[in-house]
Amino acid sequence: MSKNPRIYPHWLIARPLSRDSAIGTRPFYLTAKRGFDILATLIIGPLALAIIGVLALLIRLDGEKAFFCQPRLGKGGRVFKLWKLRTMVPDAERRLEEYLEANPPARVEWDQTQKLQNDPRVTSLGKYLRKYSIDELPQLLNVLLGDMSLVGPRPMLPEQRPNYPGSAYFTLRPGITGLWQVSERNMSTFAQRAIYDTRYAGIVSFGTDLSILSRTIFVVVRGTGV
Repeated sequence: MSKNPRIYPHWLIARPLSRDSAIGTRPFYLTAKRGFDILATLIIGPLALAIIGVLALLIRLDGEKAFFCQPRLGKGGRVFKLWKLRTMVPDAERRLEEYLEANPPARVEWDQTQKLQNDPRVTSLGKYLRKYSIDELPQLLNVLLGDMSLVGPRPMLPEQRPNYPGSAYFTLRPGITGLWQVSERNMSTFAQRAIYDTRYAGIVSFGTDLSILSRTIFVVVRGTGV
């Protein structure tokens, strides 16, 4: 965790309620949240499509596919296909294993965070796409399909589930952004993400979501993605 934690409004860091009182008794919020997700996605969709189109052409210059699809766990543990702009080399998994075998410190970093600050799989263009989270724009399709929400827990891989010490994640749709993304983000371990998911599940509201969305703009501009 960061040695200098960010300061948030009291309502954003208030002690989470029980899962039933936080989510189960708020059907109006969940319905309205879904409506907001669809409306906002349709509004920003044309601009997002234009940006995705240009970037897809640039990514294709290496002769490989422009898009990357990978399974993720959704609400209730359902598996869905998450879409992103490709930011890695085609043989990414093989290159990762070779790198981790040759670099014990990197293995420790990967086991703790499921990320690498210096990832050998990432392409030159991919570094910038990930830095500003532009590679996640295709996930707007996942939002329209109902797999994800604009705001929610960070989507996790099925194989990461044993390393996740919480349950709040499975009561919500994963989000393109969320409390973890605008908080410690790459400065916390993978397991610590459960703390943010549990906190968010306890304080879900439009005020919370709007605060997270507004903070996301500053996080993206600062380029803290990896």
